[in-house]
This record gives sequence, structure tokens and C-alpha cells, in this order.
Amino acid sequence: MMLRVISCVLAGLLMPHSALAQLFSGPLDEALLVGRDETTFPPADENYFADMDNGIALTADEVKGRNMWMVWTGGNDLLWDTLTVDTFGQFDLLKTLSSHPSLAAKRSNRFEQLGLINEPCFDEATGPVADRYGLWLDIRRDDCAPDPFANAEKYPGVEIGARGRNMPVWSYYGEPTGVLGLRLFPNPEFDERAENLWDAERFYNDPDYYNDDDLVRPYRVGMSCAFCHVGPSPIDPPADPENPEMRNLNATVGAQYFWFDRIFAWKPDKRQYMVQLIHTARPGTLDTSLVSPDYINNPRTMNAIYLLEERLAVARRFGEERLQGGELDNKQFQDYVPDGPLTEYFEDPDLSFSPRVLKDGADSVGALGALNRVYMNIGLFSEEWTRHFNPIVGGRDITPIKIETAQKNSAYWRATEDQTPLTALYFLKAGRPDRLVDAPGGGDFLTEDAAQVDRGKTVFAENCAGCHSSKLPESAYEAMPGGCSGAGYLECFNRYGALTRTEDFKAQMREIVLAEDFLEGNYLSSELRIPVTLLETNACSPLATNAIEGNIWDNFSSSTYKALPSVGTIKVHHPKTGEEYDYEMPAGGRGYTRVPSLISLWSSAPYLLNNTVGYYNHDPSVAGRMAAFEDGITKMLWPEKRLRDTVLGDKVPGLIDRTTEQSYLIVPRGFQPDFLVKLLTPLRDDLPWLFDLDGNIELGPIPAGTPIGLLANLNVRLDQADLLERLSHDFELAKLIIKIKRNLKELPDDASDEQARAIFADLIEPLLELSKCPDFVVNRGHYFGTKLEDDDKNALIAFLKRF
Repeated sequence: MMLRVISCVLAGLLMPHSALAQLFSGPLDEALLVGRDETTFPPADENYFADMDNGIALTADEVKGRNMWMVWTGGNDLLWDTLTVDTFGQFDLLKTLSSHPSLAAKRSNRFEQLGLINEPCFDEATGPVADRYGLWLDIRRDDCAPDPFANAEKYPGVEIGARGRNMPVWSYYGEPTGVLGLRLFPNPEFDERAENLWDAERFYNDPDYYNDDDLVRPYRVGMSCAFCHVGPSPIDPPADPENPEMRNLNATVGAQYFWFDRIFAWKPDKRQYMVQLIHTARPGTLDTSLVSPDYINNPRTMNAIYLLEERLAVARRFGEERLQGGELDNKQFQDYVPDGPLTEYFEDPDLSFSPRVLKDGADSVGALGALNRVYMNIGLFSEEWTRHFNPIVGGRDITPIKIETAQKNSAYWRATEDQTPLTALYFLKAGRPDRLVDAPGGGDFLTEDAAQVDRGKTVFAENCAGCHSSKLPESAYEAMPGGCSGAGYLECFNRYGALTRTEDFKAQMREIVLAEDFLEGNYLSSELRIPVTLLETNACSPLATNAIEGNIWDNFSSSTYKALPSVGTIKVHHPKTGEEYDYEMPAGGRGYTRVPSLISLWSSAPYLLNNTVGYYNHDPSVAGRMAAFEDGITKMLWPEKRLRDTVLGDKVPGLIDRTTEQSYLIVPRGFQPDFLVKLLTPLRDDLPWLFDLDGNIELGPIPAGTPIGLLANLNVRLDQADLLERLSHDFELAKLIIKIKRNLKELPDDASDEQARAIFADLIEPLLELSKCPDFVVNRGHYFGTKLEDDDKNALIAFLKRF
């Protein structure tokens, strides 16, 4: 730690005046600290991944774009190392990458256990690797050529701290790890003292050692976009998912088999409430606001990237967004492309034609802005980014990360801005639909006769196409000119909804859908923002706050998004009684879900934005995907077949995620919200039961069967509130914590679930009063088409599997 501080100070003394001035406007990233600017990080040009993406041929620039997607981490290894310490070693990517006998997951079962993609050309470690400080990391095979991105002469790494002294510098792409999307970097804090204290065997086996927050690991692990976006190819799946070939992999389908909770907690203790919380993320989902906390449990699927060119065409018709202030600092295509079709998506001074990338349609400042935000969300320029919130634990006000600051103080950010246009070019070429008819044995599942498929087309035209088609009658665009983003959105949307119910619209839509070329170049989404009042899906995703005015992603959401009106009142269900009651949705961007694309629907079950409808099948073969499709699509159209709640049954319209056993929420003193420390510390002598001997707060036992969202959605910090509102809210929250501790302290040390449940019953109402999302039923909603006759439903399914 001290070595890094000293090196930063010395680097500052050697800086030119302008760079030194920047230092006082905020921290510099590690690259700028040692005088590296964006021009020293040219994109990699080797076509190493040529067999991926179904072998599609790419130009030189498109190859560079894919390489960026696959291996560029932009210095984010600093963030992931920091989070390892902040989670007390529960999250540790060095263990995720290891095959030590003490670990449940190893290379040989990594896909089965974690859903991660093993990179070809590696073998499992069978003992400590000598040149990896005794770690059991994957070993590159001798019969494979060297990883081109590890070429330190061509791609020289950032020499800072111990790098270049007792540690090597390596490439700025790091070294391959054996897992696609994770790259290995020398830890600049691993100085000679840390090296002398390092013990690899204790790192794997001794909790006192690996849980020590002063432990310095020899390596940091960086994360590229590939970690969450590479998956088995639906139309060329691997014979053995643990040992795929490059041709079996696709970089745009999304990590559909990714087990977030198993990755985030390498040795999960189900008695820890945090483990119970992350277990609610089904395979293929994660909560992108977990690091920059919004106090809403909101796991969502990782987006597949299909037909970007056609998606941009939708943006020209429905994607008008107005930008102002820091939103205008986002780069647009014409900043890099002087002419041609890519210059059509921004008009001076403030009009962006933007696809809506996040589930709530918040990424709305242009395609490049959305891409750049992804890199920051996985840790780029974490030196500044994490100053605006407390990672994971929260507890203080969140403020916007400014693009202007990143452009001034981060060479990694500027390099990213310069290279994401190449990634966009790659997406324009790749991301082709994966049709079932093109998959091995796919024809065996396409046995319906032409008459049934044609009936399915008609059913789709009349019931689905108004949302799930990018080919629409001209009257659709007249009803929602430019997409109507802003304060008048609901009026426009209601007009559009009325239009889609008319016989004239349905007749025109039937003609479009029955055309032979309907699926060609069809994004199968209008990308409109649909009010949750109409969807009736779980409201926690539409209630996400990271992109609202004044929050962390303020600069990456449009002013018209922030001006969206409230969708009104929704129905939620009491977690104890199941009783239905009204909840008023806030305005300012929240309350909507953008229409997902149905491209390759057959390959992407389970369904809904949180993968809660349909069973999860870990088999990526065509037969495995079709088994999941048939189960998932059946439950979408026959909602009575969806999972029901284990406690309330039919009193609620679906499933509530609940704790599986008694658990405890432990908030260490160093991670307690600032305001709680100020309010509660003076009470330590009067209320000794509130804290343990180290000043930690422990809440529990939380009984098995408790709705996860009761605590996970507790509104720790108010959004967009004045000082008096915040003080009042903080006081109520402090009272609630004291009440919880006071009630729970009456329980014996060996309290049963029944005893704990009786105590918790008295806490439900005050917890609901301070809830940021009181909607606990996770698999409800999207009831469109559920009232059709069974024959029409089956005909619709016959058509949908051909997408």
C-alpha cells in the first residue's frame, strides 16, 4: 500500500504543470500517473478469435473491435482487487481461476459449476505453478502458439509500483488466464515485503490468512466485456462444454450459463445474508447495480447483441433523445467517422438517435455512450468512479461520475472512447441471428405444417408485433413521432396502444408478418419503453435509480429519459398476507421496461428479464436449449403453470424469493453508512447490545423463509431529497435498526426459525415503510397472449421457434 502511495507522489512531482493541475481536480488513473496517454494503448490487430462468431469474416478494423471486446480491461484490475478486500475474500477472482483441491470449482468442471467459458489451449493445473507464485492457475499448452495479446514488446504494460521492480510489467492486455474475459496482471502493490509474506497454500486453506485485509496478492485480475457476453454458439455448440473450441463460441450471445452467486462467493456461507441475496440471481443474470448500489435487488439477464445495424434503424424512427449538460460530453459516431451512414445518429446541437440498451431504457445518449458506460461499470477509472459511492455496501450519497472528469484524468477512458467505434463496427458485422433451422438437428424440432405456422404468423401479427417487430405500418411512426421521449411520453404511448388494437393496424400487420422476408433484418423489437402498469412484471428493475438525475449514470442517460412521467399506480402484494395494495410509481425515468428482441428466442430460455419463467437447463446443446424453450414458452403463455410461492401459494401471482435458512446480516464498522456511524456511535455505551466488541452491527437471526427483498430493498439513502428530508429519513432508518436489534436481542442463542419468525412479524411493516421496491413476486407479468385459445397458442409457438 505504502509503495503505491510513494510512487504516486513521486510521479506527481515529475509531472508537467498541466498534469499536476489535473491531480488536484481529482485522481489520475494509473496510466496517467506514470505518463502514459491514450496514444500508448493502440488496439490489438491479431485475428486470434477468427473461428468465433460462427467464423464470420471481419475486416482489419472489425478484428480490432472484437479484440477490444474480448481482452481490453482498461486498468479495471484495480477495482476487482479492491472488491476482494472489501468483501473479506468472499469474492476472489484468483480462486475463481484456480484448480486447487480445496476448491469446488476447477477447470475440469468450471462450466458446470460456474458457467464460465474455458479458453482453448489450456490444461488444468495439477500442482502449484512455479512461475505463478505457487497458485494453481491454468497452464497454456505447448502445442499452442503464444497468446498474441500478452506480447509486452508490442503492447507494453503500465510500469507502476512493484511492476518493473520485483514484479514483471507484462502487456497492457495482461496474460491469459484460461477463462475468456479474465486477464492476469502483476499487482503493483506486491513489493518485496509482500512477496516475503506470501504463502500460496495458506491463501487456499487458511481463513485467517486469506481474510486478512492487509494481504497483498501477487496478481490482480482484469475483466473484459467477454466475461459477461461470451457463450456457447447456439448453432455450433461444443460437444463438451468444459472443453470448447473457438468455433463453438460466440461473443455476442451473452453469458447465459453464468452462475453469479457461485462466482461472487467462492466459498458461500448460506448463513450470511449477502450470500442469500446474491443467490436470487438466476444463472445468466446479475445485478449491474450491485457495485454502485441503488438498494434494490435487481438481477437481470445479460444482453445478447443482435442486428445492431437494424437496431440503429429503429433508433432513427423511435429513438429521438435530447441531451444537455454532461450528457453532451458523450462521444458520437461522427467524432470518428467523417461521413457515411454512421453519422446519421446525432444532430447538432443536442439530438441523439439512440438505441435503449439497459432493461429500463436508461442508456439513451447514443450507441457509443452506452458502450463506454459498460467499460466504466466493470471498473475502468475506478480511482474516480468509486469516489461517488461506497462500493457494494453503499451508505452514502451517490453523485454522478462526470465524463468530463474521465476525459481529463484517465488515459484508459480516452483510449476506450477512441476504440469503441471499432467495436461498433464489429457488432455491425457480427451478431447475426442464430436460427434453429441452421443448428445441428434443428430441423427435428420444426415439424409443424405450413398451415399451423401461417396461423402462428397471424396470431403474432395481431397480438405481439406492435411491440416485437421493427417492421411496422407507417401509422405506428405517426402515432409516436421520434418515440415521444419526455414528459408527454404516456400520452403518445396510449395513442399508439389504441392504434395497435384497431382492425386496420392488425390487417396491415398481418400483411407485413406474412411476407416471405418478414424475419430478414427484423430486430423483432420496437425498443419502445413499456409502462410496468401494462407489463405487470416485477417493478424492481423499472424502479432502478442509477440513471436518474443526480445519480451515478446521470451523464449516460438523456434529459428526455429523466423527464419521463410517472406510469401511475401498480399493484403489489403484502409479503406476509399476500394482500394486494397500491404503490405509486415515481417519475423521472423510472417505471418502464424497453421491449426485448425476440431474435433467437428458441435459444435463450428461461424468460422475463430476470430468467424466472421456465426451468434452467445447463445443457447448451440444441436439444437442451429446446427443452428449456418449450418449458419457458409454455409458462409464458399458460401462467398458471409458473412456480408459485412456497408460503403464500395462490394468494400471490407467482414466486417470492426467500431465505433458505437462518442467516445474519453483518455490517462491519468500517462499512457502516456514514450517517449511521454519526447517529449510533454516541449510543454505544447506552446500547451495548447494538454493537459487538469491534463496533460491528449484526442483524439476525433472519429466519428461513424471509422475503429477500424485505432487507435487500431497504432504502438506505433517499434519492433527490433535500436536507430536511434526508435527516428525517436517516432518523427513521436509525430507529428501525435499533428496533430490529432490540427485538432480536430477546431471542436465545439457539433460536428456532419459529421464534425468529415471530419476532420478524413485528418488523415487516416498518421495513415496508422504508422499502425502495415493495414488489416481491419475481415471476409475474407479461400476460399478453395468455387468453388465446390453446390451438392459437401452439401455432404461435410454432412460429416463435423459427425466430
